[in-house]
Amino acid sequence: MKLEPAGLPGVFVVHLEPEADARGHFARLWDAELMAAAGLAASIAQASVSWNARRHTLRGLHWQAAPHGEAKLVRCTRGVIFDVAVDVRPHSRTERQWVGLHLSAHEPRALYLAEGLAHGFLTLQDDTEVTYLISRPHAPEAARGARYDDPAFAVAWPAPPAVIADRDLSFPSYDRGPR
Repeated sequence: MKLEPAGLPGVFVVHLEPEADARGHFARLWDAELMAAAGLAASIAQASVSWNARRHTLRGLHWQAAPHGEAKLVRCTRGVIFDVAVDVRPHSRTERQWVGLHLSAHEPRALYLAEGLAHGFLTLQDDTEVTYLISRPHAPEAARGARYDDPAFAVAWPAPPAVIADRDLSFPSYDRGPR
């Protein structure tokens, strides 16, 4: 696997390097030594799966406040998503900037997000599944979020959401919400 910087500090495209044979292929998705050598979170405390029935389902933007910040490795295992990382680290030179890319089950890559980055995605196909490897256990009291359409970020989503949770719609603007 190879790490490629993705435009924001702490965000990397993780390129898997499949080894193929008659059975299909096998690829490493996580390498604690490689991650630690790159200065990234090298432990996994939980793995989660998000299944989304409908195209244009939007989840996010979510993050965990310090000291419960989470690093994440996100991989689309079925379907296609537009995956987004937003810098919500106070006083970061890239605060409020975002990066987005398409992830699909057919591409051997994932997105790594360091602590202090908000995450969200929009499904681009029905029946889409996303797997997360997360560096810390979820702490509900530290859960934070901002609206997907917050002008503080101006994320250019490829389509308007058709399905979004009331919780995600009720987040305050980034400028007014708790961090």
